[in-house]
This record gives sequence, C-alpha cells and structure tokens, in this order.
Amino acid sequence: MHSGFAMDKHEFRSISASSATTELQLRRISQIIFAVTVALSFVAVQNLLASRWRTAALMLGTIGLLVIAYRIARAGRLQVAAGLMTAILTGMATLLIWLDQGLHDHALLGYCGILIFAGVLGGGRIFLLLLGFMLLNILVLGVLNLQGIYVNEVPPLRAGNIVDASVVIVAVGFASWLLAGDLRRALRNVEEENLRVRESQRQIEHLAGHDPLTGLANRLLARDRFEQALAQALRNQSRVALLFLDLDNFKTINDSLGHVAGDQLLCQVAERLQQVVRSGDTVCRQGGDEFLLTLGNVTDRAAAAMAAIKVLEQLHAPFFVNGQDVLVSCSLGVALGPEDGVDFDTLLKKADMAMYKAKDSGRNAWRCYDEEMNSSVNRYLQLAAGMRAALASEQFSLHFQPQFELVSGRLVGAEALIRWQHPELGMISPETFIPIAEKTGLIIDIGAWVLQEACAQAVRWHQQGFGALRVSVNLSPIQFRRGDIERVVVAALEDSGLPARALDLELTESLFIDDTVAFSGVLHRLRERGVGLSIDDFGTGYSNLGYLKRFEVATLKIDRSFVCRLIQDPQDEAIVRAIIQMAHSLKLAIVAEGIEDAATLERLIALGCDRGQGFFWAPALPAEEFNRLLQGREPSA
Repeated sequence: MHSGFAMDKHEFRSISASSATTELQLRRISQIIFAVTVALSFVAVQNLLASRWRTAALMLGTIGLLVIAYRIARAGRLQVAAGLMTAILTGMATLLIWLDQGLHDHALLGYCGILIFAGVLGGGRIFLLLLGFMLLNILVLGVLNLQGIYVNEVPPLRAGNIVDASVVIVAVGFASWLLAGDLRRALRNVEEENLRVRESQRQIEHLAGHDPLTGLANRLLARDRFEQALAQALRNQSRVALLFLDLDNFKTINDSLGHVAGDQLLCQVAERLQQVVRSGDTVCRQGGDEFLLTLGNVTDRAAAAMAAIKVLEQLHAPFFVNGQDVLVSCSLGVALGPEDGVDFDTLLKKADMAMYKAKDSGRNAWRCYDEEMNSSVNRYLQLAAGMRAALASEQFSLHFQPQFELVSGRLVGAEALIRWQHPELGMISPETFIPIAEKTGLIIDIGAWVLQEACAQAVRWHQQGFGALRVSVNLSPIQFRRGDIERVVVAALEDSGLPARALDLELTESLFIDDTVAFSGVLHRLRERGVGLSIDDFGTGYSNLGYLKRFEVATLKIDRSFVCRLIQDPQDEAIVRAIIQMAHSLKLAIVAEGIEDAATLERLIALGCDRGQGFFWAPALPAEEFNRLLQGREPSA
C-alpha cells in the first residue's frame, strides 16, 4: 500500500481514542440539552400557571431553539451544537436578567453553568467570547442601575422564585455532575495509562539489561556491573575477576534432546551459578551456552582460582532434563583486573583465551590468563593469516624421507613431508602450523597441493629410471570430512601421470572411528584404482583390528615412540614384536619409523620388520638432495 494511506497501530489507537472522545462529548451535550429542555419546560409551565406570559414565551422559544441544537448534536456536529446551545442559553439568561430582576435575578446563576458547558464542550474560543459578553453585560447593567438610567424592579420574593432558582441549580448541577464524572474518569484513565507506561518502562529497562530466557544479566548490564566492581576494587586496592564459562558438548545435548530441553538446561545452569556466587557478584549469560561471572573484592589469583573450582564443582551433579539425568561439564577462563586489564573488553578477550586453553587441555577444567596465551594467540592469528599467502607465494616445499627395505637395504619409497619457510619467522615446524591449518580448514587446500607436488616429483623419479619407487602422503581427517578427497587424489594422479600403485595414502587411526558409508566407499574406490592405504603411528590411537580387514589396509607404520626405545625397554620390544607378528599373519607390510642406530635396525630385522625410515639413513631431504641420494643407486624397473 502507498505510504500516504499506510497507518501504523499508534495512529490507529490515536484515531480510535479521538473518535471515542467525540462520541462521548456528543452524548453529553445531547444529555445536557435534554436536561435543560426539561428544566425550562417545568419553568415555562410554572410561569403559564402564574400568568407570566412574557417569561413563559421566552422559555418556550428557548426550548424550540434547543430542540434544533439537539438534532444538530444527534447528527454528529459537535462544535455547531455546542456553540448554538451556549449561545441560546446565554441569550435567554441575558434577556431574563434585563427584563426581570437584573443582577438580582436567579437567571444570573445560569451564567456559571453556561461557562462550564462552554469550557468543557465548546472549546476555548467560545468560552472566552461568552465570558467577555457576560462580564460586559453585568458591567453595563450594573452601571445603568447605579446611575438610575435603567432600573430593574425587584418584586417581593414569591414561591415561584424559589422554584425557578431550584430548577436552575438542579439543571446546572446535573450537567456539572455529568461533566465532572467524565473528568474523573479521564483522570483515572490518565493515571492508569501512566501506570502502564511506567510498568512498560520497567519491563523495557529489565529486558534491555537481562537475558529473556534465564533472567540473568545480559552483556550490557554485565559490562556496567563490572565497571562498578572494578572502580570499587581500585579504591580498595583489591581486584576484580572475570570468569568466562562455556558448557562442554552443549550442542550434542541440544541436538539429541531438543532445543526446549536445551533451554531448560541453560535455566538450571543459571540457577546453580547464582547459588555459587556472593550477593554482590554478577552472573551474566553472554549468549548461547556461554556465561560470565564478575567477582568483586578478590584478593589474588588464588582466590579467583578457588572460585573457578567451586563453579566446576557446582555443575558436577547431574541435571534433570526431560525426565532424565544429564551430565554437563564446563570450561572456565579467568582474567584478573587490574593486572590483566582495566576495561571490560580487554578482560573479556583474555578470559576467553584462557577458556579455550581449558578446552584444549581436555575440558571440565579452568585456566587463568597469562601473557604466554596472548603471544600464542597472536602467533596463531599470524600463522593462520600467512598460510594463504604462503600457498600463493610458494613458501611451502616438500621434503622426502627415504624408506628402505631392511633386509636388502634397497631404497623403495619416500614419505612426502611439508615444510614452511616463512619470510620473517624462518622455518616453521609442521607440528606448529598443521594443527592451525586443520582448525581453519586451510588443510584442504594445503593437502591438495601436497598431493599434486608429491605425485609430480614421483613421476620425475620414475622418468630417471626408478620406476619401483613409491611415494607416501599423509592425509588429515579434515580432508575426508570437509573436502572431496577422492576427486583430489584422482586429479593429482591424472595431472601428473603417476600410476596409482606408486601412491600410498597414510591415514590416522582416528579416521576409522568415523566408519560411515561414504568414508568406506571412498577408501574402497581408491583401493580399486590401486592406491595403497597405510595406517600411520599404529598402536598410539584407536587400535581396532576389524578395520584392517574391512578397509583393505596394506601397510602398518609402527610409531617412533616404540621404535626409539626398542633396545632399552622390553615392553616396547614386546609391543613391536606383537605388531609385526599380527601384521604378517594378516599379510600386511610393516614400516618402522624413527630408526636412528644400527642396533635398532638389527633388532627390527631379527623381529621380521619389512621396511623402515629414520635418521640412521637420512632425515627428510629436499627433492634436490634426495636426487643425489638416488644417484648412487641403480635404477629400478
């Protein structure tokens, strides 16, 4: 609809209220005209009986005019009816005053009632005109009487005078009672509206500062309470603690039990948090499953840590949601003012950092902020921002660690390992940047680049005559869960021209926990192409022997943590022997990582290990150095 015709609800209410007021005024003026007409009729009859023909005729004429005013009022013309009625009554009263007893006449009483009618029903202009006319009339008549120019006769009091005065008083009184009732109702309505407005303001102020679900303070109010607590702490030379709380695995509960149950759980958590803090402290719902606690008058970090421990204990008991017990834990980060900052945003950021450290440490834990966290976060952000540029500017490179057949000493393969030469920070270890790449999702692009480069390099080795050489590439679980890994592998093989049999994909054991139909299908199709599958760091993760058969794994790689202590620790040797025997019984190949001396090599040969890699032969080498290593060996078909 065109904006010129649009009407919002406030305009509609205003129009409705104005219409109701007009209808009330029309009803009142009709009632007043009717009451005055009845009163004048009574007076007219009384004067007719007393043979006072002039006064009776004036009354009857006035009644006729009032009937016209009444019909105009019934037609809805308020201002015309009000103006006509007050003019008629004023004219009648004025004539009676001049013709009868002058300023002693009881008609003068009617002036007061007429002014009331005019003020309430006729508006300010009519009221002022009538008031001026009445004062002028009284003044002129009074002067003429005093000067003897025109003198009204004052006959002796008779019974009719009492009746006439009583009728006037009754008519004016009735009309005043009606109008006064309207005024009282209007004042009552105004007072009730004021109460509603004040209540609405209180509700708005409460909603502006509180969470609608839990009733806790929201972030806006929490900021204000924190600033007050910090100001008091600075005056008292004490401290204020800000605790950032995040529920662990709340999304799982919300998804499994439903959002209504999730809301119930949040309300119960809010109640428990309010029970654990002091009366002057503030509990705030930051949003979602995050809460803030502002603790004033804290002596030191130890006191803040004790408060964090109490919170963890308070949430330890089960919650009763949807008719069942639900266990919930939380991760807490603690920042202390003024040591860690003197404003809300700074302490909130630092408490948030500490909370994520608590999550990284295994959850259901607390951590206090320290500067190392800040530098760690800054380094994280720096590396995350730099990785995209690193791909475009060729800062990444591949190193290759050779794999040897232990009995013959023949070089049979190479594991591709990524390296990052940062222009400012120097060489960055994969242990540093790979977890960041996985968290940010950049591992998908980086992993695709590694596959392309490793396959291309393997083809170059094959062209030099080393056709039996295989290349191994590590894959992240993120590449399976969020990337199209099958397409990436196939594209790398087709673009490079590398035979699928020359590529091994090294998978972590954690991948096999996600044993979905899609995951199984991807591995099956890759195996059908001829791609080899290896389990990296076997023995350190989720070692379920069932997946070795189900996914047609070809190779197990024994983790270096077992190999490096093989000679010194009989338990590690027993583990290595068991892995080798199990693999051979399943017709799987075995590769030992981390071989660093001849004694370890000899022991692995004795135990029946097939292949190995480690510093005993060489660390991971750039492609050029790996080429020089190949030059001293005979090419293989």
